[in-house]
Amino acid sequence: MNRISIKLSKGDLFGGLTAGIVALPLALAFGVQSGMGATAGLYGAVFLGFFAALLGGTPQQISGPTGPMTVVTAATVAALIAKAGDFTTAFPAIIATFVLAGLMQIVVGTLRLGSYIRYIPYPVISGFMSGIGVIIILFQFFPALGLNSPATTLEVFGAIPGALAQVNIWALIFTLLTIGIIYLFPKLTRSVPSTLVALLAVTGLSLVLGHEIPVIGNIPQGFPPIHLDKIFSVDPSLFMVILEAAATLAALGAVDSLLTSVIADNVTKTKHSSNKELIGQGVGNALSGLFGGIPGAGATMRTLVNVRSGGKTRLSGMIHALVLLFIALGLGTYAALIPKSVLAGILITVGISILDYRALRQIRQTPLTDALVMVIVLVITVLFDLLIAVGVGILLASILFMKKMGDLMEANSYILSLEKVKAEEKKINESIPESLKDSVFVKQMDGPLFFGSATGFQDLLKKMPDTHFVIIRMDKVPYIDQTGFYALEDSILALEQRNIEVLLCGINEQPLQRLKAVRLIPGLISKEHVFPDFSACLEWLSVNPVSDNRHFTVPA
Repeated sequence: MNRISIKLSKGDLFGGLTAGIVALPLALAFGVQSGMGATAGLYGAVFLGFFAALLGGTPQQISGPTGPMTVVTAATVAALIAKAGDFTTAFPAIIATFVLAGLMQIVVGTLRLGSYIRYIPYPVISGFMSGIGVIIILFQFFPALGLNSPATTLEVFGAIPGALAQVNIWALIFTLLTIGIIYLFPKLTRSVPSTLVALLAVTGLSLVLGHEIPVIGNIPQGFPPIHLDKIFSVDPSLFMVILEAAATLAALGAVDSLLTSVIADNVTKTKHSSNKELIGQGVGNALSGLFGGIPGAGATMRTLVNVRSGGKTRLSGMIHALVLLFIALGLGTYAALIPKSVLAGILITVGISILDYRALRQIRQTPLTDALVMVIVLVITVLFDLLIAVGVGILLASILFMKKMGDLMEANSYILSLEKVKAEEKKINESIPESLKDSVFVKQMDGPLFFGSATGFQDLLKKMPDTHFVIIRMDKVPYIDQTGFYALEDSILALEQRNIEVLLCGINEQPLQRLKAVRLIPGLISKEHVFPDFSACLEWLSVNPVSDNRHFTVPA
C-alpha cells in the first residue's frame, strides 16, 4: 500500500513540475498579449492553476491563461482603456471585470448549469476555436516584425502594408527561429518541452548578439499586492462594459474548461464533475483577478502533459502552480530580457495548434448546413465579436436543425388508404370489412410534433380526401409541444367540419399526458376513439358499421 502511495506521489510531483515548465513561456506570452503584462499572465497561471486544481472537478486538469481567454481579455482591456482614457484609470474596471467573471462561473456551477454546455453544436465550437487560432496568429504578426500590434483584427488587416515597410529584421529572425525550434526539437527528444528550449535558446542568442529589439521589460518582483480596494472605485459609466465583458469571459472560460475536462476523461477513462469544475475555475479566476492576474481556463496541452508525465490527482495541478510561483518570485529580472518576438513565435504555434484541421479538411464532406454554421462563426469571431459569434452560431444551428427535423417528419409522414397500409404492413392480419376499404384513411406521423413540423403536418392533413374515418397513428411521435398541440387540435376540427371522424392510436406517454392536460382527450376526442395501438383501432372499426348519415358536432 505504501509503495502505491509513493508511486502516485512521484507521478503527481513529476507531472506538476513538467506542466509548470511547459506553462512558463505560455503564461508570459499570454500575459504580454493580453495587454496586462507578462506578470499578469504568470500570476493568472499561479492563482487559477492552484485553486482550480484544489476545488475543481477534474483531478488531472491544469488551468491557466489560454489562447481563447487571452484573446477576449485583450479585447476587454483595450475596450476599457479606450472608454476610460488610459490604463491607470481603467485598471479598477479591469480588475472588477476579471473578478466578476469568476463569480459568474461560481454561480453557474452552483446552479448546476454546467451540464448544459454539451448542447453547443460542434460546428459552433469548431468555427469558434478556428477563429480564435486565426486571431492569435494575426495579433502576433506585428510583434514578429518588431512592432506593436493594433487593437482589433480589422485594424491589423488595414495596417499590414505599412508594417511591411518597417520590419525589424532581427525580430523576424528570432520569431522564425523560435517557431523552427518548437517544431523541430521534438524530433530529437520529447523529454524537454520544446517551447521552453526555444524560449531559453533564442533569448540567450538575442543577448549574445545584442541587437535592438523590443523585450518584455520591467517585471515587478515579489508577491503581488491584492487589489480589493480597486473594485470599489470603478467608474459607474463603465458598468455595462464590465458586465458584458465579464459574461463573455465567464461563458468562454466555462466552455474552454469543460472541453478540456472531456478530453481529460477520454485519456484517463475517468468522469469529471462539470459543476464542481466551474466552481473551481470561478474561485481561481476571481482570486487571480484580485491579485492582478489574467483569467484563464482548463488548458488542454498542459493537462495532457501532466497526465502523460504521471499526474493523476489534483495535487499535480497545485504543484504546477507552486512551481510557477517560485519562478515568478525568483526569476523576474531574467524574464524581463525575453524578446517579444520570441513570445510571438510561441503564440503563433499556439494559434496554429488551435485551428480545427479535421473539420476544415472535411468541409466538403460535411453537411452544407453544418459547414455554413462553422464558416459563419469563424468569420464573425475573427472580424467582430466572440460572444456574438457563439450566439449567432447556436441560433443558426438550432434553426437549421429544427427545419431539418420538420422536413424529415414531413418526408416520413404519409396519408394512405387502409387497403394500401395493409398491403405494405404484412404483420397486419386483421380482416378489413368490405365497407371500410374506401372509408378509412391512415395518417402516419414520424417524429416530434413541434413548431418546426406543425405546418407540414397541417398541410398534409389538408390533402385528406373525403372519407368517413381518418386514423392518426402517433406511435412514432415521442414529443409534442404547444404549437404541435394547437396544430393537431385545428386539424381535428377542420376534419370534423368535413364530417370526417378522427381516431388516435399508439400515443406515447408525453403526448398523451399533454393532450389530457389540455382536455383534448377526453373532449374533442372521446376516450372511445383513442386506442393503444393500430390493431386495436382496426378491431374497433371492424365491428362499427359506417353510416353515411353520421353528423359530428364541432366543439365551440
